[in-house]
Amino acid sequence: MARVDLSKLLPAERPPLWTGVVAAIGAVALTTGLIYPLREIVPAVSTGVVYLLAVLLVATWFGLWVGLGSAVASALAFNWFHIPPTGRFTVADAQNWVALLVFLLAAAIASTLAELARARAREAELRRREADLAAELARLLLGGSDLRAALPLAAERLADALDLEGVAIELEEAGTDARPAAAAASPAPADAGDDDPLAIPLRSGDGRRIAMLRLTSPPREPTRSRLCERVVPGLEAIVGVALEREAIAHDAVETRALRRSDEIKTALLRAVSHDLRSPLTAIAAAGEALGSPNLTDGEREELAAAVGSEADRLARLVDKLLDLSRLQGGQADPRREWCSVDEVLRVAIAETPHAAGFNVGIDPGLPLVRADAVQLERAFANLLENAVRYGGDHPVAVRARAVGHRLLIRIVDRGPGIPGRELKRVFEPFYRGRERSGTNDGGQVGSGLGLAVVHGFVEANGGRVWAESRPGQGTSFVVELPVDGEPSPGRSEPVGGAPLTAARAPGARGRA
Repeated sequence: MARVDLSKLLPAERPPLWTGVVAAIGAVALTTGLIYPLREIVPAVSTGVVYLLAVLLVATWFGLWVGLGSAVASALAFNWFHIPPTGRFTVADAQNWVALLVFLLAAAIASTLAELARARAREAELRRREADLAAELARLLLGGSDLRAALPLAAERLADALDLEGVAIELEEAGTDARPAAAAASPAPADAGDDDPLAIPLRSGDGRRIAMLRLTSPPREPTRSRLCERVVPGLEAIVGVALEREAIAHDAVETRALRRSDEIKTALLRAVSHDLRSPLTAIAAAGEALGSPNLTDGEREELAAAVGSEADRLARLVDKLLDLSRLQGGQADPRREWCSVDEVLRVAIAETPHAAGFNVGIDPGLPLVRADAVQLERAFANLLENAVRYGGDHPVAVRARAVGHRLLIRIVDRGPGIPGRELKRVFEPFYRGRERSGTNDGGQVGSGLGLAVVHGFVEANGGRVWAESRPGQGTSFVVELPVDGEPSPGRSEPVGGAPLTAARAPGARGRA
C-alpha cells in the first residue's frame, strides 16, 4: 500500500488564527448543509460521523485549538439540527445526551490525534531537511581538496537552509575567514568569543575549539534551538573530519616530497661522485701532464684536446643539472613563439658530434609550431646525444613529418635497445637502465639527466615524448608536438638545401 506523506499535504507554516476560525465555521456549515436533507431517513447518530470528518480535517490543517473549536461548533450544530427536539439546545431523551457527549469526546480525540499527526509530520520533515543539510555540508567540505574554498559555500548553504541573514565559518587559525553568506550583511567582529550570542564555537571530540560559527543577527526560536542542538553537532563532526583529512593529506604530501628529495639527493650524490669527478680527474691529470718538459708538441696538443673535451662534457652535465633544477622548481616556463622544427633540429644536429653521422629525413613544408625554440633544441640535442652514446658505429636516423594537427619527430639508433619494463622509467631523473657495454664512449653510461630534461621541456611546450624499442634492434624516441593555427607553412625547400643556423661542431657528419 502506498504511504501518504502528510508533510507534503500540509502548509509549510500554520495559517493565521482568523483563517482557521473562518474555515471551522465554514466546514460546520457545509457539513450541516450536506446532511440536513437526510435527517428524516438517516439516524442522527450516523450523521454525526460526518461532523467528525470535518473536525478531523480542520484540526489537521489549522491545529489543535481550532480543531477543538470546530468540535464544539459541530456538537452544537448536531444538537440543534439533528437531536430532538430540533431547533433548540435542549435534549429530551437521556440516550441523546449520551450520543451528544460521545460525539463531543470523539471530536476532541480526533482533533488531538490530528494535531499529533501534524506535529510528527512536521518533525519528520525537519529531520529530513536536517539530514539533507548534513549531507550537503559533508559533500561541500569533504568532497573537494580545498577546505578553505568550500567554507563560504557551506556557510551560504547553512544560511539558506535555516533562513538566517548571514553565516560565517572561521577556522581557528590565522588568516582563515569565511565571510557571511549574505549580500547586505556585515561580518561579525573578528574578536567575538564564546560569550558572544552571534558566535557559536565548533569543537572537536576532545573539546578543542576548531572553528567558529558566526551569525550576523541572532536567530529566533525555534531556529536557534535547531541550530545549536541539531545542526551544530553534525557540523562539528564534519569540520573535524575535514581538518583531520587535510592534515593527513598534508603530511602525506610532505612525506612524498621528502622521500623524493632524498632520492634526488642520493642520485645527485652519485652523479657528483662519478659524472663530475670523472672529467675533473681527467682534466687534472692532463693539466699535470702538460707541465712536463719532456712532452712533444703533438702530445701537448693531444692533452689540450683532452682537457677541452672533458671540459665540454662537464659543461653539458652542469647544463643538464641546471635544466632539471629549473624544471623541478617550476622556473622553466617556455617563451612560446612560432618556430621551425626543421631549423631547430638542424641546430641540434650541428652541435652533436658523431663519427658515423646522421641520416636525416625531414618532410618539406612542415608547419610552424608555437614553442620555445631554445628548449626544443636542448631536448633534441639530449635525444641525439643519447642516440649517439648507445647507437654504436651506425648513423643515427632523424625523421620529422606532419600527421594531421601534430608533428612527429623520431630519433632512431641501432644500439642494444631497452627492455620493455624500462621504457617508461628512462625519463625519470638519474635513472640508468642500460648496460655499460652498449655505450659508444668508452663504456661510460650517461648521467640519467638528459632524458628527464627532454621529458620536461617537451611537456612544457605542450607535447609528448615516448620511447619504442625491442632489445637488440635499437631504440626510437618519438616527440609529438601540436600544430594549432600556424600562420604560414614551414620551409618548402628540400632539407639538404637549407642552411644551418648554427655552425656544425667538429666531427658532426650526415646528410644534413
